[in-house]
Amino acid sequence: MPPLIQSITPADRRDWQTLWTAYLEFYETSLPDAVFDATFQRLCSSDYPRQNGYLARQDGQAVGLVHYVFHPHNWKIEDTCYLQDLFTTPRARGHGVGRALIEAVYAAADANETPSVYWMTQDFNTQARKLYDRIGVLTPFIKYTRP
Repeated sequence: MPPLIQSITPADRRDWQTLWTAYLEFYETSLPDAVFDATFQRLCSSDYPRQNGYLARQDGQAVGLVHYVFHPHNWKIEDTCYLQDLFTTPRARGHGVGRALIEAVYAAADANETPSVYWMTQDFNTQARKLYDRIGVLTPFIKYTRP
């Protein structure tokens, strides 16, 4: 059964927070409550139309999430789309949930006339990279951050 993909709404707070907490734990990090509150508010608010998210549900249970952000790009006229966070529960992995979430972002980008979608992952995320290698193109870019 394919997952049901829906935009995040205020009623989804508990499910979203559970999934996002698990995602952050996977990357061995945590964030203050104020960041959870601000992020969720932005994802649900029409005041932030460039910041968006979906939840995936199977059998009524939230099993995945994705966050994506539209932003300008200096080399293009149209926006680009950054798929910032993607997570599926361990039991949902390998069942098309991640692919469905990415394809939902692709569809949102198409509806926004945004042909470019990109994302990053850590090199050790081998299971996710198997999916990414099938539905994306690995680039040669190396990421640096401010110290």
